[in-house]
Amino acid sequence: MKLKYSLTLFISTLFLNAQTSNLQLNSNIILPKDSIESKKLTTSINEFLVAAQKPNEENKFVLESEKIETFILLDEINGIEKNGKLKDDFFYKPYLTNVVSIEKDKYLVQISYMGVNEKTPILSGSFEFIAHKQNNSFLFSSTLIRNTKNWKVIKAENNTFHYESSVNHSKIKEFERMANSFDKKLKVSDKHCEFYLTSDFTTLQKIIGINYKLAYNGSSANTLSSDVSNKKLILLGRNSATFDSFDPHDLWHDRLSLVISRKKVNKPIDEGCAYLYGGSWGISWKDIFTKFKAKVSSDKNMDWLNNYGKFENFGESKATHLMPEYVLNALFVQKIEKEKGFEGVWEFLNCGPYEKMNENYFKTLEKLTGISKTNFNAKVWELINNEK
Repeated sequence: MKLKYSLTLFISTLFLNAQTSNLQLNSNIILPKDSIESKKLTTSINEFLVAAQKPNEENKFVLESEKIETFILLDEINGIEKNGKLKDDFFYKPYLTNVVSIEKDKYLVQISYMGVNEKTPILSGSFEFIAHKQNNSFLFSSTLIRNTKNWKVIKAENNTFHYESSVNHSKIKEFERMANSFDKKLKVSDKHCEFYLTSDFTTLQKIIGINYKLAYNGSSANTLSSDVSNKKLILLGRNSATFDSFDPHDLWHDRLSLVISRKKVNKPIDEGCAYLYGGSWGISWKDIFTKFKAKVSSDKNMDWLNNYGKFENFGESKATHLMPEYVLNALFVQKIEKEKGFEGVWEFLNCGPYEKMNENYFKTLEKLTGISKTNFNAKVWELINNEK
């Protein structure tokens, strides 16, 4: 019995260790001189990193006053230990590479996730965050607020913009008008969006504490965001430092995400709305439809039902990202909104996430428009031919 108990305990210990981050300490690391504080700090860092692999809201080591700013960094750390190619969920280990005292009871902490394959070291990501001493432990935040404390701020109703030097005020007003129109459709009234404007994705990463991430190798433009209750944080990194332009397509997605997770809505319908209300990648809905007619619906033998779900891009490149399914849904949304108002569109959006068989999708489409699998091709051609 003792042997059996000891074996069980040994296996359980091994399993527990496999689930923890096991923070690696470099012998050259200079930690706080107080050994008790050093122990508390390294223990807290390890617990924070373990919790970072779970849903953000479960992480008890996040500084409450900078919750949303830290969640955006936690999203980047979550899953960082995994190596999909090697099928190893704990391949990359966290190494403490630097600890710097920046204020009383505050430290800048730098962590690198490293793994070794066939004697070759691989860096998956390098991050930095701030440790705040709280009683007998430490809580953590991203570096976003610290790195942008001297930035300027402009408020436009329920939107706040943070920028480093100058901003295009006329574009912000244009953005405000369009955001208000979307909010009116979606009945958004108590949601707040906070934007940080950066020139490129590399700059964006640095201000939140991403020094390097393997997954972002070569990425020059991107947007990151996080949500907490009625607030959404959006970091723009697409030549966005002065806000000389914005994408109405992405704006639709951002406003929709204020009231419902985009994972819960039907993606082709969501994209159809974005095409109809905001175009795509600077291409207006009118121009998208013109391209669609020239490259897709020019085939008069097209079987729309059997081709639905193939998602064959008819844009000039992969980056253009124009899908026939999104165009069809834009036409359906246009018809539904005209006949039943946006309440009908909302019901359509919420028919359930995209599925291969699309049973809920076609059931809801038929309920709202009378378009079924039986008459799908005829009705689609009718909508295409009537669109001007």
